[in-house]
Amino acid sequence: MAEQVHVVTAFLRHAGSVLLLRRGEGVGSYRGRWAAVSGYLEEPTALAQALREIEEETGIDRSELHLVRAGVPLAVADPALGRQWVVHPFLFDLAAPPTVRLDWEHSASRWVEPAAFAELPTVPRLAAALEACWPEAFAADREDRGE
Repeated sequence: MAEQVHVVTAFLRHAGSVLLLRRGEGVGSYRGRWAAVSGYLEEPTALAQALREIEEETGIDRSELHLVRAGVPLAVADPALGRQWVVHPFLFDLAAPPTVRLDWEHSASRWVEPAAFAELPTVPRLAAALEACWPEAFAADREDRGE
């Protein structure tokens, strides 16, 4: 049975785009893939962990954030790593475009519209995590497919 590991994923949104970070060579998994702000659940609550990770990974102070929604946690199986991630997704709005200061975990950042996720090499089920806390993000895609 796969080890179950709880993590947070925090999406930062400004003007309809979300911040994605490219995972660097020094991280333990998914090197070079695009992700939102994320980290292992170590704090007493998932929200506290998300706020800590945002500050550590981007330098954005929590006073600049507005919590829009906490999504229902979702399971993401990764048989290659022998893990089942339990992702606790969050969506935060930013009133102004912030200056992003990356830490050692990431090599690049970019603001993208949700539709662009399909064109990027992302961590597993990143779009599903975003949809869990921003269901409207992919509404146009679903309409295009007749769903």
